[in-house]
Amino acid sequence: MSAEWLYEAGIGEERAILVAHGQILSARIEWGDPVRPGLVAPARLVKRLHDAKRGIVRLEDGTDAFIDHLPRDATEGVTLTVRVVRAAIAEKGRTKLPVTRPAPGEAPAPAPTLREEIEATGATLRALPVTSTAMAVNGWDDLVEQALTGEIPFAGGSIIISPTPAMTLIDIDGTLPPLKLSLEAVPAIADALHRLDIGGSIGIDFPSLADKKDRQHVDKALADSLIDWTGERTAMNGFGFVHLVARLERPSLVARFARHRSAAAARILLRAAERVADPGALLLCAHPAVLDAIRPEWEAELARRTGRTVRRKPDAALSLIGGYAQAIPQ
Repeated sequence: MSAEWLYEAGIGEERAILVAHGQILSARIEWGDPVRPGLVAPARLVKRLHDAKRGIVRLEDGTDAFIDHLPRDATEGVTLTVRVVRAAIAEKGRTKLPVTRPAPGEAPAPAPTLREEIEATGATLRALPVTSTAMAVNGWDDLVEQALTGEIPFAGGSIIISPTPAMTLIDIDGTLPPLKLSLEAVPAIADALHRLDIGGSIGIDFPSLADKKDRQHVDKALADSLIDWTGERTAMNGFGFVHLVARLERPSLVARFARHRSAAAARILLRAAERVADPGALLLCAHPAVLDAIRPEWEAELARRTGRTVRRKPDAALSLIGGYAQAIPQ
């Protein structure tokens, strides 16, 4: 069976997984942010930075963004047509602005939906009703748990993925001897880069290996596992650190869930609510922060899709991801 994308148009979220032989190879989530890669729009240059080739532009909706490759004759106040090449990236205490580039001659256009973006590559995509079990059968729930916790187990240990302002850090933990632990971790790391949509600057902290031959052994194993990954990689240094750099267009699943836990939990709850089969009104029981993250238009869409009355029950004793949906008498 060749690989195919399974796609769901959820409430407040598009989600897709690339699957083959019952395994998730890659995954994507979009939360409908209007300023994301592919958007072409007019923007006013509000500031030219010291290096002259970069600046800050303001889109018509008031969003500020960086711009690269400014033409020499662009002066502050001029309106340019720009294309968004990287989405905003939320970090602890701040948000990195979106990144744009001049797009002279291009017509303004909204960013493509996740479905449009995948279909534009020529890949096979199968759109599913939200009641389908296909994504769950192929491991969607495990993937969400890994994105929420950042932890992925493997034989003899686990990797811990932590988004930081500087880079995504991958730590390796386990009880195996250092060389064996490192080699066992390599396939889990390679899979995680694709499955959790991780790009940008990535640091891998392997156990320290004193013997240069052991470090070279791990380097080769990592290179072989990343054969279909596009980016640059350093050799392991004497402290076990490897640096990867790949194109960054959007936050990874781990970064998205870590920085917006209530919003992520709200979308998970809405997906569960759409799948309730028993008759009756829908009761959403969750931590107050999760219920607060459900926008009125999302709740209205849930009512429209299911044909049910939607009720809420806040419970501060529940964890953010401990919410549930159930049918109750009307």
